[in-house]
Amino acid sequence: MSVVKDQLLYSKEHEWVEVIGERTIRIGITDFAQSQLGDIVFVELPEVGTEVLSETSLGNIESVKTVSDVYAPISGVVTQVNNTLLDQPENVNSDPFGGGWMVELEIDDHAKEALTQLLTAEQYREYTAE
Repeated sequence: MSVVKDQLLYSKEHEWVEVIGERTIRIGITDFAQSQLGDIVFVELPEVGTEVLSETSLGNIESVKTVSDVYAPISGVVTQVNNTLLDQPENVNSDPFGGGWMVELEIDDHAKEALTQLLTAEQYREYTAE
């Protein structure tokens, strides 16, 4: 069974969102997603300063099985990327909620409202059980 952290929010595309500041969120893929992908061999992330829109691709993950998009669950501007993943993409497999985080976004008030549309941990557990 996949790990789901109670303090995070989740998208139906299997990204997690952590609110880390008044206008800052951190995004990664869930334990469920990394287990479905298999061994991750490459991660492509956006540049700092890139504006991303909700439900659009903000990068790619390549595994031994497939290449998948990582979607922005919330609109915002990229303020930080986890450059460690460029050399150690396997961190997404070994620590998806820690060292495997992908980007941080600065969000506006409208985007903060959009956070309420994401799944809670319990809702995400139910969603992945289907």
